[in-house]
Amino acid sequence: MKSIRSFIHQSLIGLAILSGMAGFATSVEAEVITGQLGNIRAEISYEQPQEYQYKNVQIKIVRAGKIVLEQNLPQDSEYDRPIGALLDKNDQNKLPVLDLDGDKEPEVVADFFTGGAHCCTYSLIYRYDSKANQYKKIRHEWGNGGYRLKDLDQDGLPEFESRDDRFAYAFTAYAASGYPLQIWQYRQGKMIDVTRRYPKLIYAHAFKLWQTFLSARNEVDNGKGFLSAYLADKYMLGQGEDGWQKVKQAYKGSDRNKYFADLRKFLRETGYIK
Repeated sequence: MKSIRSFIHQSLIGLAILSGMAGFATSVEAEVITGQLGNIRAEISYEQPQEYQYKNVQIKIVRAGKIVLEQNLPQDSEYDRPIGALLDKNDQNKLPVLDLDGDKEPEVVADFFTGGAHCCTYSLIYRYDSKANQYKKIRHEWGNGGYRLKDLDQDGLPEFESRDDRFAYAFTAYAASGYPLQIWQYRQGKMIDVTRRYPKLIYAHAFKLWQTFLSARNEVDNGKGFLSAYLADKYMLGQGEDGWQKVKQAYKGSDRNKYFADLRKFLRETGYIK
């Protein structure tokens, strides 16, 4: 139950070659990503006829030797591919199969990357419905980032440690944007934001954001991307007013009045200011 996914990097692996002669093309062999826990086995297969191109993405889940789910997966584009395709071939966690909610029934977590300079990653999480004898799924968007799967409260069940990607580009360029901490739990078919249950982690995250701001405040946009995320963390700690005092003292940009007004509005719209 160690970290299964890190924030996705942009390096890609593999190159499938599609060649033809006299109007005929050779068939492309499907690549397969697998994961297993007990008698539950999951597979994702795909074809890669050209570099950066992925087709015929399919998922199959087998229970005790019987196929329960087998279907094609819709793709946002031909660049949309399973993240397992980007990982080292020796990585054992390409397709996680594990119990996320403590009901002793493993879920399948299929992660995908849509391609592009920064965006986007998402997860398809499959849960078994014993009454219907079928798998039901939800899709959770991670945006530009991803997640790390960790048992943060030591209860034997993992949490998804991530970031609030709504802050990307909100006040500055992507490279200078900061992000509040986000922690999610999967429970009976739903993703629940439980970030505020972890004040020690939020505090440590806010501290790092403040240190990053101090290092970056003389660079792009006077570091206001990091201040924005810092203030969101402070609100989750119930320290919004203290956070505002520090932000107003620290930010010296010529647009400070507009920035503060926009930031307050944004924090209200995103639910940090209740």
